[in-house]
Amino acid sequence: MTDMTGVKTSTKKPARHHHWRRDLVELAALFTAVAVADSIANMIVHGPEGPVLLIASAVALAATAGFHTWWARRHSHAPPPTPTPADPTTTATAVEPAASATAASSAASPGEPRETSLWRMRTTVKDEPGSLAALCTVLAGLRVDILTLQTHPLGDGTVDEFLLRSPADVQARELSRQIASVGARDTWLERADTHDLVDAPTRVLGLATRTALDAAELPLALRQLLGRCTIHSLPATTLTGRPTGQTAPVEGVLEGTVMRLRDPSGGAITVERPYLPFTPTEFARARALVELDARLGPRMPRSQDVLTLPEGNEITVRRAGPDDIEAALAMHERCSERTLNLRYHGPVGDADRYLNHLLSPRYGRTLAVQTASGRLVALGHLLWDGDETEVALIVEDAWQRRGIGSELLARLVALAGEADCGSVYAVTQASNTGMVAAMRGLELPLDYQIEEGTLVVTARLNGRPEPVRPPAYGQQTDRG
Repeated sequence: MTDMTGVKTSTKKPARHHHWRRDLVELAALFTAVAVADSIANMIVHGPEGPVLLIASAVALAATAGFHTWWARRHSHAPPPTPTPADPTTTATAVEPAASATAASSAASPGEPRETSLWRMRTTVKDEPGSLAALCTVLAGLRVDILTLQTHPLGDGTVDEFLLRSPADVQARELSRQIASVGARDTWLERADTHDLVDAPTRVLGLATRTALDAAELPLALRQLLGRCTIHSLPATTLTGRPTGQTAPVEGVLEGTVMRLRDPSGGAITVERPYLPFTPTEFARARALVELDARLGPRMPRSQDVLTLPEGNEITVRRAGPDDIEAALAMHERCSERTLNLRYHGPVGDADRYLNHLLSPRYGRTLAVQTASGRLVALGHLLWDGDETEVALIVEDAWQRRGIGSELLARLVALAGEADCGSVYAVTQASNTGMVAAMRGLELPLDYQIEEGTLVVTARLNGRPEPVRPPAYGQQTDRG
């Protein structure tokens, strides 16, 4: 017979040997018990203390039975003794290194809650048998759980990317030192959060879906795919139409901590990550996202919100794109020189040149405000600027001081929060009291920097108690 573990077991029972001496001893014990019982019975029946002795025997028997019942109830649920390593009934089972690390962590303090921390760790190990097992053994010794593991093969080794849950008292320096002791190199650690618990295929599919729905999502998708990095979209031409020379081959270029990809809208996308070289696997994933963006072409969500201003006029807030250039140029014609100068910080004649850049989804997101007649009266821009994010507003003179700027700014900051931006900044002039008031109206921590009349106001989004929502000063409906 073979059991479920594949080990052959025998069903043949060992032979039992009977001895005549054991039978003789049992027979003598039986006769002795009968003789003792007969003597006790004669003593009780014919003796003067027979009834007293009988009652005492009954009481002693009842007390013994009660004690036995109490003892059995107290010790019947006791856990079985823990087998020692020398116990012959204990068997060893081979497990995966990651599972053994988790088991070791759980066994360290059974049943006791403990504070833990999440870490993202990236390290390079030798491409030879036992390297990963040695690394997992070290993690198990520190009571660290391995939640996820990704491998990036290289020519001279393998880059392993972990999501770890460790006891709160385990420090990054100790973790790095222990990992280095088994031959791992180029170790990189940073704190993680619960959003990182999503497995890699699910995260990549989600980023691809976001990119497919909105062309402005490509830079954000690349940043979330590759972790902490700086992304620059470099146009193929300047504002005056001259070639910039910024381009990249169709297959892209990977050079250590920098990758260059061809921008489907022209120019190049440069991704930089200091101190942490990109792997071929990461490069292939980034290139696949860019290729998806190129195949789908220009696209933008068409949802819009209709709001009612305090005086009763209805306005529509929607996403804007390259198709709105003519309407934006017409709005510039209706704006005063001061309004254009406060927005573009330069010669009024250059204002029109910025529109192709500002309305391109590659460099950010733009919200437009139009009246019931379809006239464009305001634009709000959220611009990706490497690691930072800029907000900018322009409202036609006739529609200023009606809350439109505050409405646009609140929505742009909400979009920045959805994109996991830590802060947004606005560049304006110290005399632009309207923009300063709108920034203060966000009720977020603000930093001010003034240099030669230029004011930079930065709003920190991290640590706010709840997401920023647009102020509801009128009826709002969604028309998808």
